Amino acid sequence: MSDPDKPRPLPDALTQPYWDAAAEGRLLVQRCESCGAYQWYPRAHCVACGAGEPAWVEAAGTGRLHTFSVLHKTPNPEFAAGLPYVLAIVELDEGVRVSANIVGVDHDDLVCEMPVRVVFDDGLPCFTGA
Repeated sequence: MSDPDKPRPLPDALTQPYWDAAAEGRLLVQRCESCGAYQWYPRAHCVACGAGEPAWVEAAGTGRLHTFSVLHKTPNPEFAAGLPYVLAIVELDEGVRVSANIVGVDHDDLVCEMPVRVVFDDGLPCFTGA
């Protein structure tokens, strides 16, 4: 479980559907209904074609570890209890890249391009080995 002292995301009108789904253990990304492009992070328009209001769709929750860093120090005391932790960029099968924590994998076993899948920790998406 996440440390209750850690800062929590502050949903707004644009991101509320994402956080509601995450609380249910579902990973959403945006997909343009005009051109079909996926995008992440949430925006009110499609970055590929400019169409308004991309739809929220459920992602497969699988992808590959694009890059990562194992953090051994933090200037933020609310994250200190979790050290060391992994900050990663994951490329989802839908083609978008998201930042997330990697959990349940020995840090020495992490390699770029390894398959990963989403897991949720107290409503926050993380990834683990597939």
